[in-house]
Amino acid sequence: MTKNMGSIDRWLRVVVGVALLIAAFATDFGAGGWLHWAMIIVGVILAITALVGNCPLYSILGIRTCRR
Repeated sequence: MTKNMGSIDRWLRVVVGVALLIAAFATDFGAGGWLHWAMIIVGVILAITALVGNCPLYSILGIRTCRR
């Protein structure tokens, strides 16, 4: 699997993903409803793609934010 995400993109995804997970678990925002679960799912997806360095959507759209 080739990396298609640059370091700035990866760090932004980590920050946003962790922020969403904190908001989902540490606050009453969403309080167990669909918004709560959406924040968890999106936060986990952002964190995983940042750790792996590959975004499947970027691959489909032909986007690369990393240097070749």
